[in-house]
This record gives sequence, structure tokens and C-alpha cells, in this order.
Amino acid sequence: MTEAIVRYPRLFASLVKVEHTVFALPFAYIGAFLAVDGVPRAHDLFWITAAMVGARSLAMALNRLIDAGIDARNPRTAGRELPRGVLRPWQVLVFSLASLAVFLVAVYQLAPIVRWLWPIPVAAFVIYPYLKRWSWVSHFWLGAVDGLAPLGAWAAITNELPWEAWALGGAVAFWVAGFDLFYALFDLDIDRAQGLHSLPARFGVGATFAGARLCHAATVACLVAAGLGLPVGALYWIGVAAVAGLLLYEHSLVSPSDRRRLDMAFFTMNGVISVTFFAFVLGDVLL
Repeated sequence: MTEAIVRYPRLFASLVKVEHTVFALPFAYIGAFLAVDGVPRAHDLFWITAAMVGARSLAMALNRLIDAGIDARNPRTAGRELPRGVLRPWQVLVFSLASLAVFLVAVYQLAPIVRWLWPIPVAAFVIYPYLKRWSWVSHFWLGAVDGLAPLGAWAAITNELPWEAWALGGAVAFWVAGFDLFYALFDLDIDRAQGLHSLPARFGVGATFAGARLCHAATVACLVAAGLGLPVGALYWIGVAAVAGLLLYEHSLVSPSDRRRLDMAFFTMNGVISVTFFAFVLGDVLL
């Protein structure tokens, strides 16, 4: 019993890649801080965090559950919890329902608008794993789903969705879509062999790098647009410049002919980008 108490939380944390929360959660906080041009109430921050944890856990668990067969046929992912049998589908389904419950409880502690909008991300979570079976637009769908983080946090506090919130959401959407294009390169040969649809499998490596560059240029453009509409100070603009510089460095790590540092470009740099920009936004609203 004691072993199970320790083992299962560790397995579920691995299932949903808790460490990757660093990609989206800082941008939810950025949306919340910029929405009020200051520090939101502790009540709002707590429930926004709970909603993000519940939503992200639900999305990842559904993805693993729906893709279990695909993962089992891919050497890179065959060691995940469902393919190797350390978690059973019914357990992941129960975990998904529990995550949905956490998300819904959190949503109903926040502004009324999000009580009407919550089915949108949940439907998007369900649709996403199926998209790769028939279309390469899955990268951009994933970006749009993650782009809901600052939008949802903004609406959760203000009960409104002004265009500046949409610009922040667009920045996250393009950022995630761009680095997901890089991520898809890990499975290029497997996707082609299994008939799965990704942009690298459909258009090739060169087009993938071009698409990632365009997405990340759009990220910076959206951050600039949001800043122009908000009462931000110098630290915000330094943060935008830092994001641009870090994205340039990320792209310098890999090229169509040299993908040896793809792990660093995807995992390390994108975590640094989200935390760095959040730090500058936090400094900006506090000063």
C-alpha cells in the first residue's frame, strides 16, 4: 500500500510531463498580471493555477490515452507508461476525469465568462490527438490550445476578452506551434512509416524550419502588438527583446543539416523563454 502511494503519483506525474508546465503556466500568469496591470488577488491566482494544472493534466492524459497504440509502435515513445503497461487505460481514464473535475471546480471560482467558455478547451483537448491522423495542421491546433492560457487567465479575472488578450494568446499560439514543428522532427521517419500527418512528413525538413521561423517571428510581432495596446513600461519591452534574442539563439542551435542539439532547442530554450518573459512582466507591473 505504501509503495503504491509513492509509485502512482510518480507515474502520473511522468505521464503528464509535469516539468513541461513551465511552458504554459508562466504565460497564464502573464495574462493575469497584464489584465490588471498589477498583482491579482491571491484567490484568483490560486484558482487560475488550479485550472491550469487540471486542464493541462486532462489534455496530456487524453493525448496519452488516445495515442497509446501509436506510442507503442514508436521506439522513442514505447517506454511511456501505457505502452509498457505500468498504467492501465482505465486508470488513465479515471485520472482524466479527476483532472476535469479539478478544472471545473477551479473555473467556477472565477469570473462568470469562463463558466460558459470551458467546453472549448476541453473539446480542443479531445480533438487534438486525432488531428495527426489526417492533417498536418495539428501543430497549429496545439498552438491555439496553449494560446488559451493567457486568454483564459485574463477572462478569469476581468470577465472580458479585449484584443490585447487575443494578441497575447496569439503570441503563445505561434510560439508553441513553432517549437512543436521542431519537436515533430524527432518522429519524422516514424510518422512517414505509419502514415501519420505532420508538417515535416508532408513538406520536408526545410519547410519545417521555415515554418518555425515564421511562427516565431509572429510570436514577437504579437508581443509587440499587445505591448502597444497596454500601459506597459520599459521592462516589458526588454522582455520582448529577450524573447526575440532567445528565439534567435534557439534557431541557431539547429539547422536542416544539423539537428544534434534538437533536445536543447526544444526543451531547455523554451522553458527559459517562458520564465524569462514572465520575470520581466512581473518586474514591469511591480515597478
